[in-house]
Amino acid sequence: MNEPTSSKPMYEKIFDEVKESILTQAYRLGERVPSEKELAETYNVSRITSKKALELLAAEHLIVRKPGRGSFVADPAEPQEFPVGSGSRGTAINTEEKTIGLIITDFGNSYGTGLIYGMEQASRDNDCFLVLRRTFGIPENEEQSIQKLLNLGVDGLIIFPAQGEYFNAEILKLVIGQFPLVLVDRHLKGVAAASISSDNLQAALEATEYLFDLGHTHISFLSPPPVDTTAVEDRIEGFIQAHAQRGIMVDKELWVSDLTSTLPKFFNPDNIERDIARLISHLESHPSITALFAIEYNIALLAKTAVERLGLRIPEDISIICFDSPPTHLGGGYSFTHMRQNEEEMGRIAVENVLSLMNGHSVPHKVMLEAKLIPGSSTGSAVRNKRH
Repeated sequence: MNEPTSSKPMYEKIFDEVKESILTQAYRLGERVPSEKELAETYNVSRITSKKALELLAAEHLIVRKPGRGSFVADPAEPQEFPVGSGSRGTAINTEEKTIGLIITDFGNSYGTGLIYGMEQASRDNDCFLVLRRTFGIPENEEQSIQKLLNLGVDGLIIFPAQGEYFNAEILKLVIGQFPLVLVDRHLKGVAAASISSDNLQAALEATEYLFDLGHTHISFLSPPPVDTTAVEDRIEGFIQAHAQRGIMVDKELWVSDLTSTLPKFFNPDNIERDIARLISHLESHPSITALFAIEYNIALLAKTAVERLGLRIPEDISIICFDSPPTHLGGGYSFTHMRQNEEEMGRIAVENVLSLMNGHSVPHKVMLEAKLIPGSSTGSAVRNKRH
């Protein structure tokens, strides 16, 4: 069937027709009704549209949706389950089991594992399931992951968008179709999708001020190419604002913003060595630099290696500050001074917000969490002209 010229949304037409079939007992009690895929093919619409029709039927308690099995005509004599609570910790949002798809670039001990821990905990608290796919920062993988998880029948999606200046068309389709979606770590400009991230601008500003308080004014900012990624852009803006507030001139000649070896699709030994050589050359060419602001932990590791290969000491000769650093509570590893993001809380809120969207509730368009400064072994006071 083709979409009619009527102004009524197609999902309402599907809802009306399936509801009529249930009320006239064309579909009998306990009988399976057509799936999202079957309805989409029958009515020549997207899976998002057919899914919304089924969600409306479930909301009116005409059907019961059972993940992995399908949707079945509900027994009106059975007690119905209603949402309770508003997403506070430990409060179940919906007792009907749901499935949430999580699409993330990658994760490790420096960043990402805490996110998933928080999401898994929240999904267990709310009696739902989490299905994970990694994209390694490749937009094509992201598009395929979205399509495959929708075909699997997930009820909502949490997406950590791939690095890059273009957000993929599949995310835009989800937003237009009002599919329950929450973005993590960054937001997409001009796209009305709910997001949860750290307050990257404020965190970068605080980290830069910490270096200023130690006497550092010649600070090299180290990052991958910004490529319109809001998390990177916000950290750059925080760095610049800190300079402006202290009346210190920003010297972009000291920056290195073309490091790529920490991006998932470029993470290999050759690129790592190339970036280390790039940093060594940069430090040799700019002896005034007394501190390095690494935008992430893995870049801080590159910087540490470059400094040590030059025979310089951390923090006596050069200080390093970064975002995130794996915990060293067991005594192993190196502790950078860093801005610690509240990953577990971010993950928990992402799950609870997508569950709220599934239940037809509104959620904040943009949630930003405070990051905390954690002093480590990598920063110390600046000594004037100490490298000359």
